[in-house]
Amino acid sequence: MTFACGLYDRMIALHTGEVRPEGIDLNFINIDNPRELFDRMVGKLEFDASEMSSSEYVTRFATGDCPFVALPVFASRVFRHGFIAIDTRQVRSPKDLEGKRIGVQLYTMTAAVWIRGLLQHQHGVDLSTIQWVEGAMETATRHGSPTVLPPHKPVSIVPNASGKSLTRLLEDGEIAATIGADLPSAYGKNPDIQRLFPDFRTAEKAYYRQTKIFPIMHLVVLRRDFYEKHPFVATSLYQAFCEAKARAFKKMRYLGTLRYMLPWMTAELDEIEEVFGGDPWPYGVEANRAALEALVQYLLDQSMIAKPVGVDDLFVPVYGGT
Repeated sequence: MTFACGLYDRMIALHTGEVRPEGIDLNFINIDNPRELFDRMVGKLEFDASEMSSSEYVTRFATGDCPFVALPVFASRVFRHGFIAIDTRQVRSPKDLEGKRIGVQLYTMTAAVWIRGLLQHQHGVDLSTIQWVEGAMETATRHGSPTVLPPHKPVSIVPNASGKSLTRLLEDGEIAATIGADLPSAYGKNPDIQRLFPDFRTAEKAYYRQTKIFPIMHLVVLRRDFYEKHPFVATSLYQAFCEAKARAFKKMRYLGTLRYMLPWMTAELDEIEEVFGGDPWPYGVEANRAALEALVQYLLDQSMIAKPVGVDDLFVPVYGGT
């Protein structure tokens, strides 16, 4: 079976064959550009299984007509406080974003969903007052070729038709901020362009301690027709994903040599233990219930789904693994 995914540390053992899912001859296809991967899977059903945007999956599941089923395996997670760039001539605090034009690569992208959710629920920002300008961060084009569902209620979203990138619009004061999966290249070069949360690491740790949410960006999906033909693959893959992650975590914690180019990785590991108290990257529904319920709520708030969905219903049954 084909499985397309970024080559994350938690996936390497599957790529190398060090971990082999029982009963499956796995063809691991490495695609490191998530937008390309999602567009190929959603638009063409090109793979038997793949990494997938969690917001795109949930919105399609909520319609009742979804060509995928999901496993509670979370390929990508990222705290997003550090991905809000502001024009300091217009914005100093979260509430200053109200009534502004804000650039976003794609309104429906999961990173943007999480950022809007934290702005609304943690900082009281009225999202209905904002106009969202969609486009690529560094070019005057669209961000990929997504197949997205329209909002269920009116949302002020306009395409970036300026002939400028979002970065240039931000520098020129034509938008007040950008949110999304990347920071604009003007950050660190133009003194007017700063992060909304300069000490984002402290803010993110406080957010986790308060909410127990480590934002889920991507999960793993199977084509529904493939799963219905071979239902055993869900548990087989889940167990293999868990084993691959456990091996990566064990290797990362070996400090005789540093596995990654992080000079203070020893301190990083101490901090991970202090904040998370164990596995910082759990799979399964129960260990991620707070994050999954928040994601569903944010999608509802932001008019991307019409009614709530139960987080247990989002995933097919799997057994074993940790």
